[in-house]
Amino acid sequence: MSLSKAFFAVISRDLLLAFRRRAEMLNPLLFFVLVVTLFPLAVGAQPQLLQSIAPGIICVAALLAALLSLETLFRTDFEDGSLEQMLLSPHALTILVLAKITAHWLVTGLPLLLIAPLLAVFLGLPDSALSTLILTLLLATPLLSLIGAIGVALTVGLRRGGMILSLLVLPLYVPVLIFASSAVDRAAGGLPVDAQLDILAAMLLLALVLAPLPTAAALKMSVN
Repeated sequence: MSLSKAFFAVISRDLLLAFRRRAEMLNPLLFFVLVVTLFPLAVGAQPQLLQSIAPGIICVAALLAALLSLETLFRTDFEDGSLEQMLLSPHALTILVLAKITAHWLVTGLPLLLIAPLLAVFLGLPDSALSTLILTLLLATPLLSLIGAIGVALTVGLRRGGMILSLLVLPLYVPVLIFASSAVDRAAGGLPVDAQLDILAAMLLLALVLAPLPTAAALKMSVN
């Protein structure tokens, strides 16, 4: 099997397994929707207030939903032995890891991207900021998956690694949160957002190149 076929085979396998575990797949999406919809009940239903905090609410909720879904990235493969088979594969482990991260984003990040505009309208975000919100999440959600994969790989061998995973990943998520929420907030105010989007795009490209390498190395250490 060629490397490209192996790449798409891993994605197809993970998508099929995710479809069979639809309840687990829906958990991050439901969490995202609940967090955003509960905020008006907590802070009040004033339109101006909700509009001003909508970018932060959506970005924080998306970050937490992504963090909630990270545990499933390698855990199941580690428990059933599939991860060891992947390590023994003749194909480059970094490419297989990138395939699993891609499948993870398709299952968790893409649904967040699709539902976010509806929640933004619910919070009163201006129409002028919706396109920026979509573009921001399109850059930020795969970046969260790439960064989170490193933390998951380091803790996959631990029986209760959820807390350690959060401590490892959350500080690395903070820059993504800052630039993503700043871009949407500036777009809502009619200000240019090119700088924030360029920084997010640069961070994504850098993570695409660098993240699979430490993830693959951490998986080897965790399994051994």
